[in-house]
Amino acid sequence: MGKKGKKGSETPCAETFEPLPFEGKTPATIVLLLRSPEEDILAKACEAIHIFAEKGDENQVSLLGLGALEPLCQLITHTNQLVRRNASMALGIMANNDVVRIALKKIDVIPSIIDKLSPEEDIVVHEFATLCLASLSVDFVCKAQIFDNKGLPPLIRLLSSPDPDVMKNSLETIFNLVQDHHSRMAVHELGGIPPLLDLLKSDFPVIQQVALKTLQNVTIDQESCHTLREKQGFEKLMDILSNTEFKDLHAEALRVVVNCMNDSESLQVIHKSGGLMRLMEFVVTPNMPEIQSNAVKCIARVAQSSENRKLLHEQNVEKVLVELLSVGDVSVNTAACKAVFAMSSHLASKDSFRDLGGIPEVVRLLSNDSLVLREAATQALSKLTHSNQLNAFAVYEAEGHEILVQQLYGSCPSTVANSAATLGNMAGQEVIRCSVLSHGAIRALVEPLKSRDTQVLVNATLCLAVLACDKEARAELLRAGGLHPLVNLLHTNQKEVFHNVCLAINACSSDVPAAVEMCKFGALERLQQINQSATHRSSFSRLAMMSLLNSNLSVKYSLTGHLAPTDIISDGFYDTGKAPAGQSILTLKELSEQPVNEQRPVIVVNTAKAEALEVREVRHSNQSEADTSSKAGSRITRKKKEDDKRKEENQNETPQRKPWKMMEDVSLQVLLKEAKESIIPLSDEREQCAALARLVSEAMGGAVEMEKLHEVPWLLHLSELKFLLQSNVVPIGLINRGIYCHRALLFKCLADRIGMSCTLVRGEYNRAWNEVLLFNGNPSRKEHSSKACRYIVDLMHQPGSLLKASTPAALQYQTL
Repeated sequence: MGKKGKKGSETPCAETFEPLPFEGKTPATIVLLLRSPEEDILAKACEAIHIFAEKGDENQVSLLGLGALEPLCQLITHTNQLVRRNASMALGIMANNDVVRIALKKIDVIPSIIDKLSPEEDIVVHEFATLCLASLSVDFVCKAQIFDNKGLPPLIRLLSSPDPDVMKNSLETIFNLVQDHHSRMAVHELGGIPPLLDLLKSDFPVIQQVALKTLQNVTIDQESCHTLREKQGFEKLMDILSNTEFKDLHAEALRVVVNCMNDSESLQVIHKSGGLMRLMEFVVTPNMPEIQSNAVKCIARVAQSSENRKLLHEQNVEKVLVELLSVGDVSVNTAACKAVFAMSSHLASKDSFRDLGGIPEVVRLLSNDSLVLREAATQALSKLTHSNQLNAFAVYEAEGHEILVQQLYGSCPSTVANSAATLGNMAGQEVIRCSVLSHGAIRALVEPLKSRDTQVLVNATLCLAVLACDKEARAELLRAGGLHPLVNLLHTNQKEVFHNVCLAINACSSDVPAAVEMCKFGALERLQQINQSATHRSSFSRLAMMSLLNSNLSVKYSLTGHLAPTDIISDGFYDTGKAPAGQSILTLKELSEQPVNEQRPVIVVNTAKAEALEVREVRHSNQSEADTSSKAGSRITRKKKEDDKRKEENQNETPQRKPWKMMEDVSLQVLLKEAKESIIPLSDEREQCAALARLVSEAMGGAVEMEKLHEVPWLLHLSELKFLLQSNVVPIGLINRGIYCHRALLFKCLADRIGMSCTLVRGEYNRAWNEVLLFNGNPSRKEHSSKACRYIVDLMHQPGSLLKASTPAALQYQTL
């Protein structure tokens, strides 16, 4: 204290106070002292806070509420070493608390903490600064701040600190950081792998554990694996795996080995050091599921290369894996299935798994409750059965196909994809395919066709393409509504999916109802677009389109204007004329339901006899035009009256709408009967063609001179028929005044029914013709001495004449 002077004449005192000892009674008092200008008081206040904070989370939260955090963050950069150390200790302890950690995120303290990691700093500061970073680095934002503020280099350097706590805290911080790719790469580039490997020799198990976990993350990148191999990392890992005292480290060490087994060079290093045999020992070690599963994962990783698979096969790894399939542990079973999948790329291994009874074991695992295990089991089966009919049959004998069909309804895309692949592999054998279909495989595949997962779509469409070679499968797909999602997939951008969809459409097109349904959903329009694109068309798209057209000849003729000799016209064929590009073609039912219009009529072929009608009229070719027209009108009028009568009766019976039916064509029935009776008995093909041509010409109004062609009233005749029928659809047998396009269609229709071979080709301006292939010379020796020639059959001007193709006469017939 200072001296007392006289009243009113006090002077400043040059002496100072002696340091006063203090004793804080409350945390609030201590926190207030953190703002003291006295270094001694600051050091003691920080120490007191450290001691108070160590007693638990409640105290740490209390200190936060009293405002201790901000001054502590400032004091870690104080010029006084003791203040810095004590402040760092207090901050490090408080940072362990979740609530404090959230508050610290709002304070830009990480650069200051990283600055305390310099070599010149006290080792105690290192300990608590790294402790603080270890706590903060669990947060994503803080990890980014540590990385951006170049915290990794000093942390890697401190892995070699003489203080185990500093090593542990630095290691834990690095472990948290390397969860992110850019930090993993940085650890490798900053030379972090050698000090991490050195920590494997630490006397502290916790440091060894965290070092292995960190290496496991770092070695996800292949460059780090190479560095680990160059720094004798495999040898150090093998030392741990060979030491029974380190059993608690074996699982983590194996995980690092798994990452590094992607290339044959790594395998050779491990194999030469006896590591492969050690792995096999771990695999068969009982009552150690975690160790076993990690060892099997190593084997699966090793088996990624063909050279390694061969080496493992020589070690009889298949026998060990089959034994593991029956172990009562899901993790071991899952790892074993994945190893089976990897090894099954080796042909000899595929056979070994079957011979050792492995396939029934994998099938058994399909019923496990674990989704992960079922996924691995289906994956193994997909590879086992690929291009291996004996394995496919083994799955069938184990009744695996029944379970696989049910797996198609699963929620895991990978399991669905694998199941579809396996079923597709198996369905190549008829007996298996029939059984697969009997268990509802087609209905089960409908939903996968709507998936957004590419692999599901690839496998489901390929499986469907194989199953759809069965007639009943195609019918079931139609009933199940699977054709619509199949056609929708023609819009996919995935090349493999598109190819498989085309194969499935090709298979389904074998049935006319399925082909018509797919056309209804726009399959033809889409395939046309694709086939017109130089970049998107392929042999697959062309195959799908031709298959659709071949099963829908009406559409084929409308789009292409050509029917081959193998395209046999059947009942229900209709000619709408040439379809404009990009326009969809309506079905016959849809065309029949349209109101009568001024467009050209739709010509339909129907030789079927209606059960309800008993019309038996004989058509005479020598009738006059008026007689013919009146008789045709008479038949139409009579049929209309009968239809009206039935309609009235039906209205009295039931209000239910009857299914649409084609109009009966009695005249065509008569023509067909006449053709069969008069033409089939003829032995010479030329005579048959000529006779059929004359029959068609007489039915369509007889021969017409070229100069008088314009006088044929065929347009008026067809308009009258449309009016009488009150329909745009006209049966071809009712046409008595037809020209080229009508006669060529009738010729093709009758020729197909009596077994004659001919084409139907549409030209311009209502022209159409038939080409026949005939042999010159002696028909009985045609295969040896005759040459086949193409002829155009004249149906208009000199009916029965055969015009050799490409001659002036033939070209004149084909054009105006």
